[in-house]
Amino acid sequence: MKVSTALCSAALGVGLGTLLLPGAALADTTVSPASTPVGGTVVLTATTCNPKSGDALFRVTGPNRDQNVRSTTAAAGGGLSAELFTAGFTLGTYTVAATCGDGSSAGSATFTVTPIGAAPAGSGGDNRDTGALAAGGTLLGTALAGAVILIRRRRPVSTVA
Repeated sequence: MKVSTALCSAALGVGLGTLLLPGAALADTTVSPASTPVGGTVVLTATTCNPKSGDALFRVTGPNRDQNVRSTTAAAGGGLSAELFTAGFTLGTYTVAATCGDGSSAGSATFTVTPIGAAPAGSGGDNRDTGALAAGGTLLGTALAGAVILIRRRRPVSTVA
């Protein structure tokens, strides 16, 4: 294999990783806390939504829910947030997908509704797209490892006279 082919492969891996990482980092929806008992409250936050672009729409889906929660409340750390009261929710895991007022996706996150008295303490659910981050990191690591291996193989062997 020629060095130029190896460098092209490495560049392709770095390029794909570069494309995947920013998209995952930009879409940011959080749910805090990550677990709440039935009747508890969770705060839904879409940090990438600009309050000047209109309301954020949080779509909550799970075992017995498919509802929308609209927010016009500016979040302290930026973006928009809403509180969701979980009275009447079935035990299980729920997914929250957020859409900003300009129609762009703000990502998704999950939270779990637990029996009363069983909610573990936590700082909040944050489901940044770890799959895309892992794929980008894997591509970048593989490209770098391949380049290092090829460079080491191409070094001239010194001879002792």
